[in-house]
Amino acid sequence: MSRTSLSVEPVAEALAAEDWPKIDHLITEDDTPVDNIFSERQQRLLVESLYSSWAGQGRPFLALANVGLFYSVRRPPLVPDVLVSLDVELPADVWSKHNRSYFVWEYGKPPDVVIEIVSNQKGEEAERKLRDYARIGVDYYVIFDPDGQLGGGPLRVYRRQEGFYRPSEGWELPAVGLGLKLWPGIYEGFGQTWLRWCDPDGRLILTGAERA
Repeated sequence: MSRTSLSVEPVAEALAAEDWPKIDHLITEDDTPVDNIFSERQQRLLVESLYSSWAGQGRPFLALANVGLFYSVRRPPLVPDVLVSLDVELPADVWSKHNRSYFVWEYGKPPDVVIEIVSNQKGEEAERKLRDYARIGVDYYVIFDPDGQLGGGPLRVYRRQEGFYRPSEGWELPAVGLGLKLWPGIYEGFGQTWLRWCDPDGRLILTGAERA
């Protein structure tokens, strides 16, 4: 089984505002576009369906696509295609620099789930990013490889246990009350095999249009 070592423990609780590190030098957005149309729609499908049809197990949650994940003021951020974090809430003022990205020291925890969508062989999703997400304490790391760029199947799910990532036998994420499945269908007029959320019984988490 694959293992990735963890060298930094995640932040246990959010720092008080007076203890926030200085971030004036950090670039929170650089206007770099997503790499292709499929990835953009796939990201939107994963985020929108949660807000339309998932209650978060009665817990507040945050789902974001293509937003910087800052875990250190001395290192560049990670930018996952999709992240989901439970027990956190979106700040009221999203224009403040401290609120424009996901700062681990402000939310008090790393995300619970990170998903990377593979579009080429340059993203290092199964190498550097796998090590990085393990190091900052993300519980579940998901690699969706729709075009078979990496080999080894279209979907890989890793769970962090005892400080290491181990491949999951299934596609369930029990700690967050969600699962994943591959769904051949049409989304926004585009027919593909999509990555979808499902509940513990395997039922799809519906988009707003599907609910209507």
